[in-house]
Amino acid sequence: MPPESDTPVSVAPHRIELSLRDVGQLFNTMDPSPFHDKDLDHDAEEFIESWAFEFRAHEPVTLIVHLEVLPAGPSPQPMVEEAIHNYFTNRARLNRLEFRRLMADGRMSLIIGLLFLGVCLTLSELVVGRKAGPLSDVFRESLTIGGWVAMWRPLEIYLYDWWPLRHRGKVYAKLSHMPVEVRKKG
Repeated sequence: MPPESDTPVSVAPHRIELSLRDVGQLFNTMDPSPFHDKDLDHDAEEFIESWAFEFRAHEPVTLIVHLEVLPAGPSPQPMVEEAIHNYFTNRARLNRLEFRRLMADGRMSLIIGLLFLGVCLTLSELVVGRKAGPLSDVFRESLTIGGWVAMWRPLEIYLYDWWPLRHRGKVYAKLSHMPVEVRKKG
């Protein structure tokens, strides 16, 4: 059996291929910004992202844009690459802000939930005490359940909600520096 190595195995980049009539199809026509700051066309963005999410976040990708009509003048390669990198850099930045907001919401929800749980448990002890009986048992259990229900949202945030957001951020970061090639179709 060969010894295991700590060096990562080089993986060939996955190719995302986009076929367009001209370079203008790549961008949102309603966005008045210059090309390097333009938003991507919704369909082009969705296509690139959907393919990128098919691969593991750490696996490299390359975008190849096939154009039927190359613009006159210098190669569109640098402009297209810069525009795509800028777009996904911005998406990664927005994702980090969304993640921070989610964690802040989680902290606030946790504080509120713990306080409400404490109030419910204290009330159940003060009001009902150790009295036995069906009504006191229902009241005590209702307060206990209500307190734990208040913990639902912070637990949901800290156990489940952050994972997909963090994964999306890793994919956006990868797309923000992926190699981009522009080729003439055909």
